[in-house]
Amino acid sequence: MKKSSITTLGSYFDRYIDLAEDIDLVEALEQSMMDIDMLDMIHLRNLGNWTYAEGKWSVKDIIQHIIDTERIFCYRTLCYARLDPNIPNSYDENEYAANAKTIEREIDDIVDELKTVRLATIAMFKSFDDEDLQKIGTCWKYPMSVLAMGFILVGHQKHHFSVMRERYAGD
Repeated sequence: MKKSSITTLGSYFDRYIDLAEDIDLVEALEQSMMDIDMLDMIHLRNLGNWTYAEGKWSVKDIIQHIIDTERIFCYRTLCYARLDPNIPNSYDENEYAANAKTIEREIDDIVDELKTVRLATIAMFKSFDDEDLQKIGTCWKYPMSVLAMGFILVGHQKHHFSVMRERYAGD
């Protein structure tokens, strides 16, 4: 199903959904894999743990944040698709970042982890039929369809890759 099939709009997460193209969700997720493959790994390695300002995340932190968010949102999405009402309400992204220990990891390993997580996400969404994609759960405090959750993941990555290009671009 395409982004235009989403019926649950009007929330904080629309800013991510809006970044995704109006194409089939699996196609959008597969395109996002290509975006991961297009990362300039030499530049990312050279950045190391550098941040553009005190208190900001490094590119390793940003990519780990994408991974952590994707895992959490995929769990929520699976709960919606399986009609499980026991869904956590929120998570503290800054607490996750502070405890991820990315400073001790190589960027290549973190990017490989992102690819692995995205492949698992693609497989999960491929398993959903149109009925599953229209099922609704509550994401934080907003009603959200399984389909919308998929496009949030696509747009969330686009958003953070844009931040990386703007704030961490080579001279």
